[in-house]
Amino acid sequence: MKTTVVKGNVHWVGYVDWDVRDFHGYATSRGSTYNSYLIIDKDIAIIDSVKAPYSEYLLDNIRSLVSLDEVKYVICNHAEPDHSGSLPVLMEKCKNAVLVCNEKCKSALSMHYDTKLWIFKIVDDTSTLSLGENTLKFINTPMVHWPESMATFLPEKKILFSMDGFGQHYASSGRFDYEENLIVVLQEAKKYYANIVMLYGKQIKVVLDKALHIDIDMIAPSHGVIWKEHIAEIVERYNRWIECKPAPKVVIFFDTMWKSTSLMADAIYEGALLDGVTVRKFDLKYTDLTTVATETLDAAAIAVGTPTLNKSLMPKVAEALTYLKGLAPVGKSAIAFGSYGWAKKSGQHDVLEILKQMNCNILLEEPVQSQYVPTPEVLAKCREAGKLLAEVALKHKK
Repeated sequence: MKTTVVKGNVHWVGYVDWDVRDFHGYATSRGSTYNSYLIIDKDIAIIDSVKAPYSEYLLDNIRSLVSLDEVKYVICNHAEPDHSGSLPVLMEKCKNAVLVCNEKCKSALSMHYDTKLWIFKIVDDTSTLSLGENTLKFINTPMVHWPESMATFLPEKKILFSMDGFGQHYASSGRFDYEENLIVVLQEAKKYYANIVMLYGKQIKVVLDKALHIDIDMIAPSHGVIWKEHIAEIVERYNRWIECKPAPKVVIFFDTMWKSTSLMADAIYEGALLDGVTVRKFDLKYTDLTTVATETLDAAAIAVGTPTLNKSLMPKVAEALTYLKGLAPVGKSAIAFGSYGWAKKSGQHDVLEILKQMNCNILLEEPVQSQYVPTPEVLAKCREAGKLLAEVALKHKK
């Protein structure tokens, strides 16, 4: 696999994974990259490794530029195996290397791998590491998105190696933002934020404020393209996503058994189609959780529908709500809806309770319900509910 010059004596030596389609439940429809960076100086340093199956690609990329025996430092910004998986092989082959990380990362690595023979250098926010012409500085970024996460800054090149911050699960032949379709890259960055780090918005805000006070020409994440020409765009979006800032947008997601709940969803959709409002409707049988989370990130209002099944909600609706509850989106208004047979107070009320647990602003204290097939009167109520969602969403129009 071809290496790439990032800037001067800094090289990308990672792996492009065109085929991965699942990242612990995250649908990676455009693949991913595992970015590793090599700095050639008096002392040679590697920043992060790649997923374990691709260790040999990493070693070959490094060997194409330097001898493995010349590597002095291996910096680990994050212990998660997609970044650290090749460390056991790397530390074995780079016999003279010291593993550089923070104290929490050392502890995490020791719980993943046999580190008894590794030599560690522990760093924190006050540490610097001279490589010769270049100096590395370190920024602890706890919960972005594990407790031990950190970023590494190379001031002489003005490069921030930002770990999972600003990343995208996106396989590409180009290594830089200007080489790829910006609309697609920003969409993948939004998807990454929504599904990986939305829960940690407050921590990310602290880190963002800290990191962006330094002079940066490039942001080099551990997944996806390197930000060079479009830093302002991705930073502006991160500021928006951190706040979970709602757009005038309504998202409807549901499952259906005999189409009754689907008919109700259609009517809610029709009612929500007011000028200036974006409306998205998803049948969960055909929509992955990644899409639901991404679309919910900037939605002002959501409607969640289920028929009653065994006195409760449908499994796919339960799955979607569990996933969203874990990501903790904020500032959402919501309603519950759906059909039932003989037990009126069941599945839809379960949805309502979960929405309350998610701290949603509940617009209708009772779900919009239909006993079996929705009547014209029920569908009229659904359209009214859709209109209510849209009116709330319009309050967020710029």
